[in-house]
Amino acid sequence: MPGQYCPPQPCPPQYCPPQVFPAQYDPPLVSPGQQYVKTNLFNKVVTHLHPSHTTTVNKLMVNHQHYFPHTESCVNECCETHTMCGVPHNPCCPSGPFGY
Repeated sequence: MPGQYCPPQPCPPQYCPPQVFPAQYDPPLVSPGQQYVKTNLFNKVVTHLHPSHTTTVNKLMVNHQHYFPHTESCVNECCETHTMCGVPHNPCCPSGPFGY
């Protein structure tokens, strides 16, 4: 319409490129050492299938770096059983009239 006043449109914001600063590192936090006992077992395997689905979600993350220095040792054990499946023959004992 002629003679109608239209205010000026606001300018869109201007975005500056982000400033990226160097990573800052805190002093390491050291937890008390833990001892582990590792036992090797030899077993039968039964397969169980558990289908799954993964959805990827991208997020901004803060990186807390944890270090786990580890040493390892080995102990070998042997377990034995003795099963008596009868009695041993005594050659000094004479057999009876029926062979026993």
